[in-house]
Amino acid sequence: MYPPSPGDGVLRHPHWWQRRWVRYGALTSLLALSGLVILALVRRQTGTEGFLVGLGLAVLPVPWLMAAFRWLDRVEPGPWRNLVFSFAWGACAAALIAIVANSFATKWIATSTADPASADTLGATVIAPIVEESAKAAAVLLVFLFRRRDFTGIVDGVVIAGVTATGFAFTENILYLGTAFGTDQLTGDRGIASVTAATFFVRIVMSPFAHPLFTVLTGIGFGVAALSAERQHARRALLPFCGLLLAMGMHAFWNGSSTFGEYGFFAVYGAFMVPAFAVVTWLAIWTRQRELRTVRAELPTYVLAGWLGPAEPFALGSMRARRMARDYARHHHGRQAAREVARYEAYATSLAFLRHRGRKGRAGADFVVRERELLDELWKRREVARPALEYASRASVPAPVYWGAAPYGYAAVPYPAYNPYRT
Repeated sequence: MYPPSPGDGVLRHPHWWQRRWVRYGALTSLLALSGLVILALVRRQTGTEGFLVGLGLAVLPVPWLMAAFRWLDRVEPGPWRNLVFSFAWGACAAALIAIVANSFATKWIATSTADPASADTLGATVIAPIVEESAKAAAVLLVFLFRRRDFTGIVDGVVIAGVTATGFAFTENILYLGTAFGTDQLTGDRGIASVTAATFFVRIVMSPFAHPLFTVLTGIGFGVAALSAERQHARRALLPFCGLLLAMGMHAFWNGSSTFGEYGFFAVYGAFMVPAFAVVTWLAIWTRQRELRTVRAELPTYVLAGWLGPAEPFALGSMRARRMARDYARHHHGRQAAREVARYEAYATSLAFLRHRGRKGRAGADFVVRERELLDELWKRREVARPALEYASRASVPAPVYWGAAPYGYAAVPYPAYNPYRT
């Protein structure tokens, strides 16, 4: 018998700074302090009236952008706390870093070069893209490192990056629109010829997607890194950095468009920004559809094992069927049942992705533990979720596809009458 090592059997309590409530409290305090400071800075620069006008106009695109990113994340929705953190980081911490660093760098360039007039141009095309994209990327990095279980692929990277950039653009738009309103107050301009109207048209109508588009490139880099095996250290480190460099480059090109001549801005917008936005949007939607195919391909294994019903892989691999299942549960059993079905769908999707990573050799050391956790969550909700998903499957496909034959070529397996925990 080997002697016990020192500390064997000793229950160690984490240090006070390792406790969850301490970390949450410190992060919340940091974001709140950043928010108060950025609020004071913006209000001092725009004035109270300008701040209120800027706030009212800047908030207009936020619900649409947030809804778009939330829709994209419907296959495996991440927790709301990640989105709240991302938006708050972009609107408070990243915006504060950008304002302070950009102002300092621009003043330093103006006082240390022979051509102070070029300070604003250098600040917009060189300093701002580096500072702003780095500040926004910090939120994606923090979620990637500390919420790794919620960060499993490209869609997660796109959503976290996009929401962070939406928060950043919100604060920046308050500053620009409030400043433009103050300028109009001094000059007496009103109507469509005012600086406020022009700023609103360019930033809110034409390009509300600009900041999210830049930062999404960073998110894609982190998303591809999340799909890489843990032993591929160089790949996991380089891909996010490459995404960040692309984001900085696109940001710099967009900021420098006004120096390309009288119609340079519109040329860059039409020939570069809109196509880039279309390509990134297509990539995000294609990735979402691929996730649904992964769900349909991986879950039949659990049908054979008796954990899922024969209809569930198809129903869980269709957004229409998922919605029908939630509606069925809500109609027959109430809102709480619909929420339970939604949780069941999310856990089943996470299970499919976990198994897919395991087959590709990209699962972590906790694969078995995580798989059992997800199966436990599904088993708790099977009474309410299984009938709803069966109904959704029958209602969304012709009967011969499902009834009378097991889906996807697998043998039909009856629901288990035994306790699956029994070995």
